[in-house]
Amino acid sequence: MAKYAGHQSSIKKAVFVYSPEQLDYKFSDTHPFNQKRLELTVDLLTSISVLDPKDIVTLRTATDEELLLGHDIRYINAVKMAGHGHLTEKQGEPFGIGTEDTPIFPKMHEASAKIVGGTLTACDYVMQEKSQHALNLGGGLHHGFKGRASGFCIYNDSTVAIKYMQKKYHARVLYIDTDAHHGDGVQWSFYDDPNVCTLSIHETGRYLFPGTGAVTERGSGQGYGTAFNFPIDAFTEDDSFLDVYKTALREITTYFKPDVILSQNGADAHYFDPLTHLYGTMNIYKEIPKLAHELAHEFCNGKWIAVGGGGYDIWRVVPRAWSLIWTEMTDQPTPAGKLPQAWLDKWQKESPVPLISTWMDPENLYDPIPRKAEITERNAQMLEKALYTLHHDKS
Repeated sequence: MAKYAGHQSSIKKAVFVYSPEQLDYKFSDTHPFNQKRLELTVDLLTSISVLDPKDIVTLRTATDEELLLGHDIRYINAVKMAGHGHLTEKQGEPFGIGTEDTPIFPKMHEASAKIVGGTLTACDYVMQEKSQHALNLGGGLHHGFKGRASGFCIYNDSTVAIKYMQKKYHARVLYIDTDAHHGDGVQWSFYDDPNVCTLSIHETGRYLFPGTGAVTERGSGQGYGTAFNFPIDAFTEDDSFLDVYKTALREITTYFKPDVILSQNGADAHYFDPLTHLYGTMNIYKEIPKLAHELAHEFCNGKWIAVGGGGYDIWRVVPRAWSLIWTEMTDQPTPAGKLPQAWLDKWQKESPVPLISTWMDPENLYDPIPRKAEITERNAQMLEKALYTLHHDKS
């Protein structure tokens, strides 16, 4: 079990940053972004006895000063006003709030600042070496921009957290984003910063929001060569996804040599996800945290912070996928076989779809893809182009 033991064995392996207040980040009962998935995940981890209450850390609220690391004051004030009924949808438009994607909801500033505070809490635990790793599944809101909300994301906790680690700990940060949507907000925040490397593997923007994340987006100025994008084709399956992920991540980490890894773990590359067109299964969610964990120990003295992100099949996909991050972080065996019957019975009453009763997906989840070889080949060519700066631009 002591897979990554050593001189740091006196500090905790991992902390789980969570508070039911994270469920207050709620647009409406029908909105696809639903933080109930946090409650489902915590309940699943608890029911298989892998989440000890003493590993749970309560989060704090990010201060305005901290939010200003990633956002401007006019925007923060607009969010505050909107959440207290002092801003109309029309007035919210320039700030990206009051839209169909990111509607106004009561106390939206307070709820959003708690999400950011959770990720900052995770950063402090890891950077102060109280814990090797930290997980804040409530975070990962990677589409938020300096002055406006976008794609369900009000404040961008990862952007604020990276700036915070730079300012407070002088850290060189590798940001890894495996959400099916491009990690645009984080990328653009550090596009010209040579001390932050952003890596996003996502469904090509030809078919999917936000439409960015081409291989040609490589950073600018001093930051040229520290932005990496891997836009995979629609209908990409596990093997091709993992080929791209494993090759890219190992090469980029070796090249960049970070002090700390921050990984965003959207669970929306799964076949069941209603908003995307990828054909991933639970196999990719078993492998994604394994490599991040391994590289954190190899290059960063174990420093690894993980956040959540997208994931819109909150019943069949997210709880299983996110549970695997925690078991990997804590060196516990990967759960296998059947999910606890008590958990299935409890939540099936609420779920609009039949739950999957096993940790891994059933065989033959979907019909064979006719263009499988073509998609795999295209992804391999894209991978080569995306790593061009590593292979050709070394002076």
